[in-house]
Amino acid sequence: MNVVIVESPAKAKTINKYLGRDYKVVASYGHVRDLPAKDGSVRPDADFDMSWEVDGQSEKHVKSIAEAVRGADRLFLATDPDREGEAISWHVREVLLARRALKKGIDVKRVVFNEVTRSAVVEAFRKPRDIDIELVEAYLARRALDYLVGFTLSPVLWRKLPGSRSAGRVQSVALRLVCEREAEIEAFRPREYWTVEVEFATAAGERFTAQLSDLDGKRLDRFALDSEAKAKNAVAAILGAGQFTVAGIERRQVRRHPFPPFTTSTLQQEASRKLGFGASRTMRIAQRLYEGVDLAGDTVGLITYMRTDGVAMAGEAIAAARALIGDEFGARYLPGSPRVYRSPAKNAQEAHEAIRPTDMARKPADVARYLDADQRRLYELIWKRAVASQMESALLDQVSVDIADASGKIRLRATGSTLVFDGFLKLYQEDRDDTPAEDDAEGKRLPAMQPKERLERGAVTPSQHFTQPPPRYTEASLVKKLEELGIGRPSTYAAILQVLQDRDYVALDKRRFVPQDRGRLVTAFLTSFFERYVEYNFTAELENQLDDISGGRIDWKEVLRNFWRDFSDAIDGTKELTVKQVLNALDDGLGRHFFPDDGSGRDPRACPVCGDGRLALKLGRFGAFIGCSNYPNCRYTRAFGVETDAQPGVADAALGTDPASGQPITLKKGPYGHYLQLGNGENGDKPKRVALPKGANPADVTLDTALRLLALPREIGRHPDTGEPIVAGIGRFGAYLKHGNAFTSLGADDDVLSIGLNRAVTVLAEAKGGQRRGPQLLRELGPHPDGGTVALYRGRYGPYAGHDGTIASLPKTADPDSFSLEEAVALLAAKGKKSGARRPASTRKAASAASATRRKAAKPARRTPAAARSAAAAAPATTKAAAKSKRPAKAPARKKRPASRGTSA
Repeated sequence: MNVVIVESPAKAKTINKYLGRDYKVVASYGHVRDLPAKDGSVRPDADFDMSWEVDGQSEKHVKSIAEAVRGADRLFLATDPDREGEAISWHVREVLLARRALKKGIDVKRVVFNEVTRSAVVEAFRKPRDIDIELVEAYLARRALDYLVGFTLSPVLWRKLPGSRSAGRVQSVALRLVCEREAEIEAFRPREYWTVEVEFATAAGERFTAQLSDLDGKRLDRFALDSEAKAKNAVAAILGAGQFTVAGIERRQVRRHPFPPFTTSTLQQEASRKLGFGASRTMRIAQRLYEGVDLAGDTVGLITYMRTDGVAMAGEAIAAARALIGDEFGARYLPGSPRVYRSPAKNAQEAHEAIRPTDMARKPADVARYLDADQRRLYELIWKRAVASQMESALLDQVSVDIADASGKIRLRATGSTLVFDGFLKLYQEDRDDTPAEDDAEGKRLPAMQPKERLERGAVTPSQHFTQPPPRYTEASLVKKLEELGIGRPSTYAAILQVLQDRDYVALDKRRFVPQDRGRLVTAFLTSFFERYVEYNFTAELENQLDDISGGRIDWKEVLRNFWRDFSDAIDGTKELTVKQVLNALDDGLGRHFFPDDGSGRDPRACPVCGDGRLALKLGRFGAFIGCSNYPNCRYTRAFGVETDAQPGVADAALGTDPASGQPITLKKGPYGHYLQLGNGENGDKPKRVALPKGANPADVTLDTALRLLALPREIGRHPDTGEPIVAGIGRFGAYLKHGNAFTSLGADDDVLSIGLNRAVTVLAEAKGGQRRGPQLLRELGPHPDGGTVALYRGRYGPYAGHDGTIASLPKTADPDSFSLEEAVALLAAKGKKSGARRPASTRKAASAASATRRKAAKPARRTPAAARSAAAAAPATTKAAAKSKRPAKAPARKKRPASRGTSA
């Protein structure tokens, strides 16, 4: 008998079908052992000896594996083909050896495959190998580093910074990125600038607009017109300039090349942009697509392994993609030779194949009926990206036209581009983060013109603008930044983002990370006293050393020794750290955040009670707070955080003037909240008004934002299926999308001013799918231990889990996107204990029918107590069993949750 060990039961079920009767496939449910969460699990004084522990949850799975291998001839370790998978195989072997579960002479081999298909699995079993000890050592080094940082630095935080949760080798660096971006936003001061646009008409009567680029013979930079007065002078000069002619035309063709197939990080980024998926949700769905889907009785993995930093595709996959492109799109869309992409990964041993469909001919429409909604959308994204990567480049004509007056001192420029050949764009176009609309001239067409052609000048329009602060990170842009800095690895990104939210260090607002005060405190403390260990270069260099370990270029314990020598000295240096030193460091770093200058001239640190005391950060046993320096004479304190009492009072604030109409724009507060008003209705006309979007801070509204809101509704684009426009606006019930005659509300995560066409189409599709009455099925979680399926629904009062008639509302803090089967089973079990679990529908129907039969039967003759006891004693066993079945059902046992695949951050 041959025994095969894989990580998940779903993967075990799929592989078992491929290997036949001579193989028994057993799941380990992730890692079978880990470092105990206590001091001494890694011992630097004993040359970094490590203690491992099989916890109670994993024990039963270890016993199942040990039982399966007794008497086996060969043991195949077929866990995932990466560093973590290699470590799981090593752990399984070591546990079995320690328990003497492997008989003498048994052959233990490692098997890896990049896709769960019959051909890939069978081929892998023809080429087994030994466990790669260098990959295992890289895992051991990473695990030891994470443990040493977490279990050494976190207690320092608890002692010196009450209320803090934890620190981590990678999570603290990611948190620093988010906090530093927020500090940039707070320090940002908007700068005013103006542009002047002129409408022209050609001799043929075709109209277009051009922007002023030169004035008085000088090139204008962005801030040359930094006031309304200068803009009006420029307008006057244009109006008095006389005839304008075409001074020059520049044409050039630009080729846009397709993007490579997905890596883990680019998949997470694009799924966030296009589908609105978080990193954890993306990986969970991809895992299901990889492990296998039942396609009409044939279980097969639909995509290759999803934890990878490689961009190359196998030769047969490229050939299949090219064949499909030729058949589906024609020879024009097929390049002369296959496209070859190079992986940026330094360590070739981990540069796996990119994420792609296992069969290019398996189109999204072919498998749609076998997948749930999330799986369909993610598979379509992966399929399109992989196929498009082998298509011909797109071709664009870019045109720039220079226009000048007779003197040549006033010049304007018009730019536009035309898509000549769509190429790969016919199938796929990548979304972008935070791209200003004015920077994208694609699609703007210019009429045909000739040099020296006379143009007729039309309206001259000055426009006021303000520079915008850098945007907060989205999940997509933060993952991209971490990857650019070389921090973390594909398997860790989702876990890093999740742990920051779980610790309440950051929060997601409209799908963007906002650092919480607790997170800013931790970052300020670490940058003040452990700056080296949250530096971007240091963390990236440590990642490079881990790659060197897996490549056999450096000894793993030498890396640990070098790290621990300096890190332990830094820890020792904080032992004499006083509370005053900590507070001074925090005050220096965060004073501007907690005591912002509101522009009124008053001291933001002045105590509102005693008047002469100064407010400052204080530390108590339950965390940080803000108090007066005159304590104990003045006992004024307030909760830790930014004072927001002034925000509701923002009302009737003049923001500026609308450049188009010259009317004033005012921020007002009404009975239903803040709104913007254009004009004052002096002529009897009703002024235009628009409510601020839900969650918007009135104090943050600038003139530029107000102009964009007052310009609503705006057309986002045309729906790719119907050709009808999709419009975004704000109505009496909040932000909405309009397509045809249908209106769809926008959720809190979508911004009415920036939502793009791809996201709008997705929101409309989701709304259309959820228009049916009653609860909406979000997703099926999996089988219940007692039978049946556990699913998540969205009902009138929020999300809930349901199984066979029993329902349980999700806790308010739970995220439906990441809620697991094990959590749902436990929640349903607790509900059953509290109110008595409902019997299955079939039992309830049978009991109801029996009750009706009894009611119709004639009443029995009155019996004496003795007779009743005799009758009860003689009752058939089935009657007694039926009576017993009426008791509340025993809550199902909690099922073991598979261990996380991501490295602890």
